[in-house]
Amino acid sequence: MHRTSQFLRHYHRTRVANRATKPCDVFINHRGIDTKRTVATLLYDHFYRLNLHPFLDSKNMKPGDKLFDNINGAIRKCKVGVAVFSPRYCESYFCLHELALMMESRKKVIPIFCDVKPSQLRAVDDGKCAMEDIRRFNWALEEAKYTVGLTFDSLKGNWSDVVTSTSDNIINTLIEMEGEKQMQRHKSTPMLHV
Repeated sequence: MHRTSQFLRHYHRTRVANRATKPCDVFINHRGIDTKRTVATLLYDHFYRLNLHPFLDSKNMKPGDKLFDNINGAIRKCKVGVAVFSPRYCESYFCLHELALMMESRKKVIPIFCDVKPSQLRAVDDGKCAMEDIRRFNWALEEAKYTVGLTFDSLKGNWSDVVTSTSDNIINTLIEMEGEKQMQRHKSTPMLHV
């Protein structure tokens, strides 16, 4: 716990110093109709209270913003993604596009299987998408299916538990990433020999 609070204090100081140019820390990919009023907003609010910089379309975008420009930019600049899979997730072109972009960008993605089993996830050709998109979406779904994630049953589970587990995973990931970044900086710093 001490390591986490120490990280969050340091992280908050650097975030405040770089607020104007800092990309989002966590991109929350979700199907709004299933999860916006529950886990997606709970995650956003929890990350925000921890002084992380989450991205959730309904919280970060305003009327007049270009949808793909803002979302694609946030994904490319984010450090880690959370994909909240739900029963109607695969019906959304936007959800599948965001997931595919996160996977193509080689972001670490933490899946949450909310009221759905990984084996139920697949993009279906309904004639509205190009076959290349369907292949891309199914590839991204396969990548997510074989990534260790969290499962949640909204009829039996506790929302607080899934939010806490997810945020613990995100914080540990950010701590690891920060450590790797510091090691890279240390390796690239030339040693002076006297």
